[in-house]
Amino acid sequence: MTGTIPIRVLVVDDEPIALAAHADYVRRLSGFEVVAEAQGMGAALAALNDSDVPDIQLILLDMNLTDGHGLDLLRRIHGLGLVPDVIAITAVREVHVVRSAIALGISAYLIKPFTFAAFREKLESYQSFHTVLTDRSQTSQDAIDRAMSALRPSGKLTLPKGMLPETLGAVVDWLRAAQQPASATEAAAALAMSRVTARRYLDHLVETGSAVKAPRHGSPGRPELEYRWSRTPGWH
Repeated sequence: MTGTIPIRVLVVDDEPIALAAHADYVRRLSGFEVVAEAQGMGAALAALNDSDVPDIQLILLDMNLTDGHGLDLLRRIHGLGLVPDVIAITAVREVHVVRSAIALGISAYLIKPFTFAAFREKLESYQSFHTVLTDRSQTSQDAIDRAMSALRPSGKLTLPKGMLPETLGAVVDWLRAAQQPASATEAAAALAMSRVTARRYLDHLVETGSAVKAPRHGSPGRPELEYRWSRTPGWH
């Protein structure tokens, strides 16, 4: 889909687990190269200004950063006269944030949690866009139309078989609001679903880097697994 030169990527996320997972996802795709990883806005700006880091062409950007907001980083990047493309990869769903990100020129917006297939489709769509508009001093209406269409593929992304977006959203909202790590049994009781179903959705969140799980110690018998949203501090 691209030539021999890979697209140079900066991954930005203040959660170490998500940062590592997204960087690993990029490395699994042909035609991309992770040239820097940044755990916050300051680290991202340092990477963009580091002469030892190859020119960054694409930023995968979380919106909630410990030292600032993704929108602020986008504004800083524009203020520096830099023009990398940006794909937002975040749990932020507020419409005003999405609209502001679009106004600031992001190429795509991917909401956590997501599957690797969804991640791959976003990046491969961007890859097609990048290919059409690379190494050209001038272009044509047809090329512009093809590039813009590449960012909006018609195919519908699907969750693993048997999983519903509405149910996944309910599990996400509940786990994010939880004040402490929770088990599949507790999730099932709160969300009026079977324990097996709750565990499947919770494990999906772990697989996509949006949650973590660990044994719950101190309970009698076989330790039960408990889950937490990956942004909940103070639990390891």
